[in-house]
Amino acid sequence: MNHTSINLSLVVDIFLLLLIGIGPKIALVPFLSVTAEFDSPTKALVVRKMLITAAVVAILLTGLGELLSRLLHFSIGSLSIAGGIILVIIAVTMVLGSGDQRESPSIKGRDPLRIAVFPLAIPYLLNPAGIVALVTLSSEADSLAVYGVVLGTLAVVLALDGVVFRFANRVSSRLDESRMLVADKVFGFLLAALAVQLMLNGLDSAGVIHLSGH
Repeated sequence: MNHTSINLSLVVDIFLLLLIGIGPKIALVPFLSVTAEFDSPTKALVVRKMLITAAVVAILLTGLGELLSRLLHFSIGSLSIAGGIILVIIAVTMVLGSGDQRESPSIKGRDPLRIAVFPLAIPYLLNPAGIVALVTLSSEADSLAVYGVVLGTLAVVLALDGVVFRFANRVSSRLDESRMLVADKVFGFLLAALAVQLMLNGLDSAGVIHLSGH
């Protein structure tokens, strides 16, 4: 990225990166499935906890991403490859799973607020692509103004998440389960494509391969 000045292209790029990495699309179907048996107040608490957790982690990654990469001695390329691998695992689970996540032994019977933290906040809402994007932005931002744009855009995306999940709470009882399952499979397949792209970008960054257009 390496921007020192703010322009529309930069803002749009950051918004799209964060919309993919911390937007509602990946977390929405798992959220509806996991919270289907909860009452409305509990669902509202889950949404709040999920958003706060994702926001806090995202802000920490934005502020400390470059420091963490230096302390732990990993490159953006290796982070992209690792994020892609985790994302593939999530995608395969979505595509090949039964779709009834409420019956998962790791979820069933757990405290709803703990479910809000894992798996809903991380890795579904703030997913590996978002972690890679935030650490990359932290490492490559060249001015406080860019950091300000990242944090402002993050706030917009989280506000959008809040609207989507609160609306989903209100209409969840009227959603057709079979259609939700189909949507889950489609999103899982698209997520797998994103995971492959992350790994390719990582390999390109590490100099293992060369992607056309880079």
